[in-house]
Amino acid sequence: MATVILVRHGRTTANASGVLAGRTAGIRLDETGRKQAQRTAERLAVVPLVAVVSSPLERCRQTSRFILDLQSGAPATPIEKGITECDYGEWQGRKLSELSKEKLWSVVQGQPSAAVFPGGESLAAMQARAVSAIRRFDAQVEAEHGPTAVWAAVSHGDIIKSIVADALGMHLDLFQRINVGPASISIVRYGASRPEVIATNTDSGDLSWLRAPSAETAADVGGGAGHPEPDDSGPADSGADDHGPTDHGPADHGPADHAPAETEPTDVASADTAPTDSARA
Repeated sequence: MATVILVRHGRTTANASGVLAGRTAGIRLDETGRKQAQRTAERLAVVPLVAVVSSPLERCRQTSRFILDLQSGAPATPIEKGITECDYGEWQGRKLSELSKEKLWSVVQGQPSAAVFPGGESLAAMQARAVSAIRRFDAQVEAEHGPTAVWAAVSHGDIIKSIVADALGMHLDLFQRINVGPASISIVRYGASRPEVIATNTDSGDLSWLRAPSAETAADVGGGAGHPEPDDSGPADSGADDHGPTDHGPADHGPADHAPAETEPTDVASADTAPTDSARA
């Protein structure tokens, strides 16, 4: 199958202040988050992406814009509701320090498959719709572009953790063992026999080997030889001098300009920090 690069949005104002933004409107990347998104875009500049799919929420659209600005081609840019933030219901907009005192907090940490947010959705329902959306789009990408195609999905911490857990065959109750930092990259390749988790929570390192990923093969007994050594033949204009984060003000860099207008929901607000990400808030 094709290869999907899972990108978490950069740090936001809510992350920095320790607030569970959920789907609150107006949550944007802060200065640190814009720098993080720029660095991630530079890592991905050497990878010809056939699509950059984004959550409808503003911070993901901003992060997508950074990625798109450094792509030499013209990736498809759909907005996908299935990978939007978890609906935290009545928890939305509250301080994580307050939420950690709620009885539900221990369930979220220890038995997330049983966690249902008051007035919101369950973590199990969140995982089901996110995994379904990613697998569906991945199959579509392979059908249109072949098994060596690479695409990116820009989403949220708990969403990406749940997708990686599914790919690893982990029960949802174990997904808190996975960490997904702001603007980090995780990589999954779905195959006919099983998914392959190639990387998780990376924020540095060469990705040029993804220009021509191999089609599905049997797992190497003993671990295999790994990826080729990095090379320097990426796009000449992908450096930070031409695309510094100070040139990407939030007002000008939501990927809405690239997304079909009819795909953008008008009633979906913006989310930010998952309750399981309190250490990074």
